[in-house]
Amino acid sequence: MGHVELPESEFSRPVRPAGTAGAPRPRTAVTRNRTAALEQLWKAPSAPRGPAQPAVAAARKPDPFPALFALADALALGGLAWGVLYAAGEPHAPLTAAVAALVWAGVRAARGRYAAGPSGQPDGFARTAADWLVLVGLFAVLLALAEHRPAPENAVLALLPGLPAAAAVAVVRRRTATRGRPAHRVLVVGEAAGLERAVGRLGSRPGHPYRVVAAVPVGEGAPGGETPVPGRLAPEPADDDVSTVLGGAFAHDADLVLVAPGPDLAEDRLRRLSWGLHDAGIALCVLSELSGTATGRVRPVSAAGLTLLHVAPPLRNGPQALLKAAVDRCGAALGLLFLAPLLLGIALAVRLSSHGPAFHRQVRHGRHNRPFTMWKFRTMVVDAESRKEQLVSANESEGPMFKMRRDPRVTRIGQVLRRTSVDELPQLLNVLRGDMSLVGPRPPLPEEVARYDERELRRLAVRPGLTGLWQVSGRSDLSWQETVRLDLWYVDNWSVTTDMRLIARTVRAVTDGRGAY
Repeated sequence: MGHVELPESEFSRPVRPAGTAGAPRPRTAVTRNRTAALEQLWKAPSAPRGPAQPAVAAARKPDPFPALFALADALALGGLAWGVLYAAGEPHAPLTAAVAALVWAGVRAARGRYAAGPSGQPDGFARTAADWLVLVGLFAVLLALAEHRPAPENAVLALLPGLPAAAAVAVVRRRTATRGRPAHRVLVVGEAAGLERAVGRLGSRPGHPYRVVAAVPVGEGAPGGETPVPGRLAPEPADDDVSTVLGGAFAHDADLVLVAPGPDLAEDRLRRLSWGLHDAGIALCVLSELSGTATGRVRPVSAAGLTLLHVAPPLRNGPQALLKAAVDRCGAALGLLFLAPLLLGIALAVRLSSHGPAFHRQVRHGRHNRPFTMWKFRTMVVDAESRKEQLVSANESEGPMFKMRRDPRVTRIGQVLRRTSVDELPQLLNVLRGDMSLVGPRPPLPEEVARYDERELRRLAVRPGLTGLWQVSGRSDLSWQETVRLDLWYVDNWSVTTDMRLIARTVRAVTDGRGAY
């Protein structure tokens, strides 16, 4: 049987044992109404369960942002289209631009880009580009039916500036959607292993809208740290499972229960728990074992009364792979062209500041474990490789990588180059040659690869990158296992949209300089 343990300071009167007649009284009006509704249900267990009481659901104000962003999309594309058509001398530029703007907003709305809540999908350059292609097709049909229409090349040019403008509006919408919203107060329920995993991950990583406020273990064990444990479920299903979990949720004002399923918490027991939570107006979330899989690759399907999760394979070939290769080559070529004066200046500074060449060549392993020669600006003394054996005992990395926060082999100008990451810029040559990509895992040394296990070797399934998740998430400050986890996530879930986001985050990471040594 489960039980609820509550501190007396939380309530104004003594707490009775949580059960069918003694749920703890919460402090707010909303949860007070929720408790009263539950007491009625518990007193008449044979009565059919109805929908959640209106008082239970949190009041939400109408969201004005979808209409505002739809207007922003229409004005941006319409204004830019009018400017292009006017410059081209088209006689009906205002009318044509207005029609294009209305069609654009309609396409975005029909495809769910302005939907509020989890169903809305405002972000992603790939989605925006797909919407734009639909716009081009519909606009072409409308122009074919019109009596007075602009030249086809002018019409396409008029629509083209709307693509980056809409992508910018989508980014603003995504950031606005999460800004100022309170985090979910989460009560975690599960067996020891799943409980520890959920509480540890959610508590150690920022940037998500979930804050663990308490935990209800199933059987023995408890989460580490200072997470409160207001109750505990027995290993076997019990009559007071629902009252135990609800008592803990009420005591800590939780609005979401996260269940880590296991042998003692599955099938019928989990279903009954979901009935009680939903009757009380508390959201339920089930932890999945597919933590290293992006949500876009998972598709739920029902068959024979079962809920199946179809997982799409990682991208290895196809249009996105071709687009990534094109972006890599074009980006590297443009980068070398525009950065040529800077590269020459850095090379001269390295050459004059210490004895030795300006560039450092090093054998690294790339895609499918193929070795290649990687180029960098030299940041160490000339005999750095021969002095490495003397510093093995001072290695600050627990994995196969060698890292020292204060490596004596690094020159003065090398410290500056490493902190700003500009020592990596010559790797644009490797990207241009096809040995590397702009975004990907860190290229490892041969001696590191020799110590890889089967899991770590999967990092070599894609081309290594000039930047990547490792570089924008803390670099050398990360543990080896965390580095591997980030690289494996990228290997399995990369997309062109993900690459664009990582390139944008790289600018901030380089400015910050955290973990660069």
